[in-house]
Amino acid sequence: MSTTHYDIAIIGGGPGGYVAAIRAAQLGKKAVVIERSDLGGVCLNWGCIPTKALLKSAEVLRSAQKAKKFGVVVGEIDVDFPSVIQRSRQVAGSLSKGVDFLMKKNEVDVINGFAKLLGGNQIRINNDLEISADHIIVATGARPRPMPGAAYDGETIISSKEAMNLETIPKKLVVVGAGAIGVEFADFYAAMGSQVTIVEMLPHLLPIEDEEVSVELQKMFKRKKIKAHTESMVEAISVSEGRALVKVKTKTGEVLELDADKVLIAIGVQGNTEDLGLEEAGVQLEKGWIKTNGYMQTSTAGIYAIGDVAGPPWLAHVASHEGITAVEHIAGLNVKPMHYDNVPGCTYCTPQVASIGLTEKAAREAGYEVKIGKFPYRVSGKAMASGETDGFTKLIYDAKYGELLGAHIIGAEATELIAEIGMARSLEATHEAVLETIHAHPTLSEMIMEASGLALDRGIHL
Repeated sequence: MSTTHYDIAIIGGGPGGYVAAIRAAQLGKKAVVIERSDLGGVCLNWGCIPTKALLKSAEVLRSAQKAKKFGVVVGEIDVDFPSVIQRSRQVAGSLSKGVDFLMKKNEVDVINGFAKLLGGNQIRINNDLEISADHIIVATGARPRPMPGAAYDGETIISSKEAMNLETIPKKLVVVGAGAIGVEFADFYAAMGSQVTIVEMLPHLLPIEDEEVSVELQKMFKRKKIKAHTESMVEAISVSEGRALVKVKTKTGEVLELDADKVLIAIGVQGNTEDLGLEEAGVQLEKGWIKTNGYMQTSTAGIYAIGDVAGPPWLAHVASHEGITAVEHIAGLNVKPMHYDNVPGCTYCTPQVASIGLTEKAAREAGYEVKIGKFPYRVSGKAMASGETDGFTKLIYDAKYGELLGAHIIGAEATELIAEIGMARSLEATHEAVLETIHAHPTLSEMIMEASGLALDRGIHL
């Protein structure tokens, strides 16, 4: 059994693992990535990227359907669904090859296989290869969490992975869970022509978002004929002859029976911690996730954990940042520990939703006296010119010091606009600083300046 020694061994080649490997190489470390599937992980191959490709197809379809409003006459509009899926897979495949190129460019070794910690600094791969490393980073990610009593069968009861690779458009789709994944697939399949029903046990769609945003999204989904049963529980799912019957108890106590071609379970994720040898290595878990400190160190010296397997927030950009933090800590750099109070969250349905920092409710509960600036898309010249007038930009400021506590955007390009807020918060910008920053006209980003003006009772265009 051959043995090779590395400075850093990374188990998992997703957005946390491969980014950590590249940073390690930049710092002169000999690194290896052990990946059991394709480089890029779930995000690139079965998550973030291919779902956005699908949603782009939905956006193009909707644009074609309303082309006449812009003075453009098109012929008969139809959907070639297999081609929609094929394009999504091609985009993911191209990016996975791109990550492979980056590994070669940075001279990072890649080993395909299953890794297991043996204790000390040893790792066994596929039971026939052993390597050793001064430091080990676990970046094995997470997978969809099944619903008790309704296990995934991959045909009728499906996860997000199957949802992005269906052969035909389901006539009736029930989505259980109204987080980002559930909402995005609900919107995509509604655009494709499915009759979509969402079931969510909490009071609102996207329940972690600001309440005003969630309420606004539900109104917009209703206009698209997407049904939503909030404060409702799935009591049972039965499958017969390739169809599902979903029994739902609503907030009024009424029991509904929903017939569906497919049922997408999107109620969360669970960490990929099994068969890694974590217990043998002395790595502690907490509520199913690997426990880490601010530098992503685990309870065992020399072993770090990053990304989804280390717990929430389960976001690719968080995993990448954690990977860099871990590697720079290993290298002895003066690195800042991870903080999660300025992480943007994005949902790519139509309209898009993006947020950062505190919600209004959380800010008030934390004892802040707040000033709110809320500017609607319908007043924005750029939004009107683009025909994208749904939504609003909402900024939350501390009334005492002018600190930008949070931002919540629902509308076109919200996921792009949120970066400005993240930068402003990183620089501890006040409402005065945001308002006095000259924004180009006409742009959607002007709404951030306008919302700041409204928070200071200095609004111009509303």
